[in-house]
Amino acid sequence: MLFEQFNTMSKILYDAFDSAFQPPRLYPEYTSTVLRAPSKPLIPLKRAMSDFSKPVYGEVNLGALDHDLTKNAIKNGEPLGERIVVHGKVTDSFGRPVSNTLIEVWQANAAGRYIHKVDQHNAPLDPNFHGAGRCLTDAEGNYRFYTIKPGAYPWGNHPNAWRPNHIHFSLMGRNICTRLVTQMYFPGDPLLQYDPIFLGVPPQGRGLLISQFDLSLTEPNFALGYRFDIILRGTPFENK
Repeated sequence: MLFEQFNTMSKILYDAFDSAFQPPRLYPEYTSTVLRAPSKPLIPLKRAMSDFSKPVYGEVNLGALDHDLTKNAIKNGEPLGERIVVHGKVTDSFGRPVSNTLIEVWQANAAGRYIHKVDQHNAPLDPNFHGAGRCLTDAEGNYRFYTIKPGAYPWGNHPNAWRPNHIHFSLMGRNICTRLVTQMYFPGDPLLQYDPIFLGVPPQGRGLLISQFDLSLTEPNFALGYRFDIILRGTPFENK
């Protein structure tokens, strides 16, 4: 009975958290959600399906330059664009570092184009920039990427629609089934006020998606530094 009461209260608290910080599954201004948002109640997965102790990744799976998007695709020169350093810390909702978790990033190049056959934006490709990287957090939950500041691009959601500069993040959390996919934006971007993906997040949560310029992370004569910390919220049972 106590366990059932705890789960009921936890669900109430976490539903309140989701409504305050998380975007709704259906947000008509973001037209893709009209087609892919669930129309029926979600079905909870059995706990046995997520009984993995950690991601099945390790240092042996990573290349020496996987975290450096300015070097991991060089063919005959440096990639074009503004070099940046993206650094941050991954913690749980209690502030504890989440170590040894896989972070993957992908992004458009400086001209706002992805290396993907579906992307037909009339902007140049950069043969020295593939726009993808990955790393593991260290013992204190820290990560660092070197990359090129991505450009804005049109995306056809509505007339004259342009995506703000952003980097996609994927984090595996403490096990293979607890994946977070999110986006990092840049401070002062004028396109944020027009972007339905960003505006679909409740106002209280939008600031969490915007990186902060950090002069202490900036490397002289090389790259500007941006900090982007990430908090992974566990299940109600894990946060007991």
